[in-house]
Amino acid sequence: VREDLETKRELFSALEKVCPAHTVLATNTSSLPVTAIAAALHDPSRVAGLHFFNPVPLMRLVEVIPGARTTEWIPDAPTALVKRLGHEPVIAPDAPGFLVNHAGRGLVTEALQILSEGAAEPVDIDRIARDVLGLRMGPCELLDLTGMDVSHPVMESIWTGFYTDPRFRPSRLGRARVDAGLYGRKSGEGFYKYVDGAKQEPPEVTVPDVEARPIWVHGDVREELGALLSTAGVEVESGDEPSGQAVVLVAPFGRSTVDIAQAEGLPLERTLGVDPFGGFFTRLTVLVHPGLDKEAGRAGLAALAATGRAISVVRDAPASVAQRLLASVVNVGCGIAEQRLARPEDIDTAVRLGLGYPRGPLEWGEHAGADRVLAILRGLHASTGDPRYRPSGWLTERAALGLPLTESGTAPSDLLS
Repeated sequence: VREDLETKRELFSALEKVCPAHTVLATNTSSLPVTAIAAALHDPSRVAGLHFFNPVPLMRLVEVIPGARTTEWIPDAPTALVKRLGHEPVIAPDAPGFLVNHAGRGLVTEALQILSEGAAEPVDIDRIARDVLGLRMGPCELLDLTGMDVSHPVMESIWTGFYTDPRFRPSRLGRARVDAGLYGRKSGEGFYKYVDGAKQEPPEVTVPDVEARPIWVHGDVREELGALLSTAGVEVESGDEPSGQAVVLVAPFGRSTVDIAQAEGLPLERTLGVDPFGGFFTRLTVLVHPGLDKEAGRAGLAALAATGRAISVVRDAPASVAQRLLASVVNVGCGIAEQRLARPEDIDTAVRLGLGYPRGPLEWGEHAGADRVLAILRGLHASTGDPRYRPSGWLTERAALGLPLTESGTAPSDLLS
């Protein structure tokens, strides 16, 4: 039946009258509260959610969702059924977005925030997400695939369902695109244009030929980035300070290029940022601030392009695109764990199987380092004042205690058992 609360209630009220009392009534809803559906029944304790993902033969994940009055034994029955079907069950909360759609807000809402600030173009965000973070699809092409007419209402629903928590705040861009009919692939145009269903992606940036200038690399990445540039035939200065002609490269982590240049007394007009996140193995993200001299910037860009790496040029910000996307994904996952909406292992399993991320959010945060993710969020929060970047208590506690993000640790109930 269609995804409508009254339609679901009518159906299950009718089923309750003809099914034996021990029958489990399961709804495959993707967004309607299981508790709200069950509330129309004489016996709401027999209703649970059993959310399969499309296409069902390919998507192994199934969310098993007990409602507020679901009998304790009932989740075990659909869980066993899911396993017999060869799928992977996770227990999900009867909360806005359940588990997968809730966890998925971290990536797309932050991508839209970056776009709304004019910090990067959709193609740059997607290429960075694929090449640096290892995602199969970038957030903008993902929104085009699912359709903004579907994705934006989900964002609004989860945001209002959590009483306008800033972490889930939708973007004005989403509503504008829905109103304009720019849904994505289904309408032929979204963040990209589509011809016969094929995405028309702009070519990689072409770096103009300019007169070569020496490069001076600042900080902990001097050896690694300097060696990469030297191997490409770029002149790299080795002194403790840059010469008067050198282009300065800094590698901000949870800070802006401008912050580092000002703190270290570096020449702002000749200083470019290069995102160090993920190493310098695939794509190089170059961070440009408004005070940069254009000729110095072009010379630095040409030197980086000489390494043979793909280049994305974005605006300088308190954190780079990759850092912001990852920190948001991890923080939302930590928030789910903090509220005890799901077990850490279920959060990671649901995201890996339901969203196709290379790691679950807690695993990813552990891999990147809880301290580093916390530094990114604190830098963004301090710089912007935006509460969307307030770090989860789960993250701050475990960073302080040196505990893995993937483990619950000791709970009060453990002392009473």
